[in-house]
Amino acid sequence: MSKTRLEKDHQLGEILSDMGRVMVAFSGGVDSTLVLKRAQQELGDQVLAVVVASELFRQEEFDKAVKLAEEMGVRVLKTEIKELEDAGIAANNPDSWYYSKKLLYSHLNQLAKELGYDYVLDGMIMDDLDDFRPGLQARTEEGARSVLQEAGLYKQEVRALTKELGVPVWDKPASCSLASRIPYGTKLDKYKIEQVDQAERFIMNLGFKMVRVRHHGEVARVEVTPEDMPELLKQHDKVQMKLTSLGFTYVSLDLRGYRTGSMNEVLSEESLEVEVS
Repeated sequence: MSKTRLEKDHQLGEILSDMGRVMVAFSGGVDSTLVLKRAQQELGDQVLAVVVASELFRQEEFDKAVKLAEEMGVRVLKTEIKELEDAGIAANNPDSWYYSKKLLYSHLNQLAKELGYDYVLDGMIMDDLDDFRPGLQARTEEGARSVLQEAGLYKQEVRALTKELGVPVWDKPASCSLASRIPYGTKLDKYKIEQVDQAERFIMNLGFKMVRVRHHGEVARVEVTPEDMPELLKQHDKVQMKLTSLGFTYVSLDLRGYRTGSMNEVLSEESLEVEVS
């Protein structure tokens, strides 16, 4: 018989209460927020939120994460990693996600060792087991703990629990590395990352909440939800003008609509098996 959400939450509490001092890799998303909140409830001031600045994530996401952790009354450590300096990450192959997570977890482990924390916790959930996630291997190798997975929690349950705890990010859309907008095999650099960042922020500022701009060289492939497509087409002149000013020659609308992980659709089952083995 499967466990209820409340039973899983109770199990999460038991897992956390036995941990001592913990460092939480905190992004400000709903998953890591639940980890941080429940760790705070179980362990009090023995919890440290570590917010990592990265070239591949928006500065505003970093700032919001720091502010949220501070508002929750948790001690915060701000740090950074330079992902584009890592050749394995900059190559932007399917296994680059492994190198990215390897860099992150090894950095956090070093901080935990220096500061005297027993565990590094992340926000991976059960849903992450169903997608292409080379980061799982890096997580395992580095010994980080995915306590939400250990308690068997799925995204829907995480959102419900976070809402019940009164944390405002319970319905926050998932965010992902800006590198996920660039096709595998296309080398990452700051210029491409900034193109994607500025293009997405411009379209979001027009009132679109769910946006991805996929970088295909001269072509920007825009994803919004199907219900937002008519409105985007009404504003196509603004979007076209802005995105061409950023260096794109052509701007297209993806008729399949907004979806996470669309760059993984080109990967064959065989390549997925090779990369995560």
